Amino acid sequence: MKIIPPEILLEAYAQGIFPMAHEGEIQWFSPEKRGLIPLDDRFHIPHGLAKTLRREPFDIRWNSAFREVMLGCAEREETWIDETILESYCRLHQLGFAHSVECWDADGLQGGLYGVSLPGVFFGESMFSRKTDASKIALVALVRTLRENGTVLLDTQWMTSHLSQFGGYELSRKAYHSALKSALAGHVPRANPSGNGMTDF
Repeated sequence: MKIIPPEILLEAYAQGIFPMAHEGEIQWFSPEKRGLIPLDDRFHIPHGLAKTLRREPFDIRWNSAFREVMLGCAEREETWIDETILESYCRLHQLGFAHSVECWDADGLQGGLYGVSLPGVFFGESMFSRKTDASKIALVALVRTLRENGTVLLDTQWMTSHLSQFGGYELSRKAYHSALKSALAGHVPRANPSGNGMTDF
């Protein structure tokens, strides 16, 4: 199976570029408007979701089913996750540069998200839900851990109505590249007190 070499993927992310599969080909993107989720007090948890979180409907796990999360994200009529993308990111996961956040219950894996990490930045790739609010709960868990790790940027590529409810916002390509460069250059690694095994990105 052909994969995108990890060094090419990581260099692309460091330059604000990411791949997607389209009609059997890998295409590379750098959107004019870049979506981000704030990691400060601008991050907003909708009232209904806050009530659900208090019930703790899912067991949150990290990196226990990375491939399965990717396959869950690909379970839709149109997907940009083909076999090349799948195997390329699974390789990044093996190398410690890609991570999954998962929501489990007694019935199994019910949702989650995955993304790529570089020092100071997490690049969210995709999310999915099989039960109500699973992907949203995974996002809240991700934000909490990124805050603990001292991560500066949570990149979502494009902004959607689903993400805007969390306080998501957009930057121009130029402003994003400046913020990305600053985050990568100025990140100071910190120990992670959350106990989930992820010491730093």
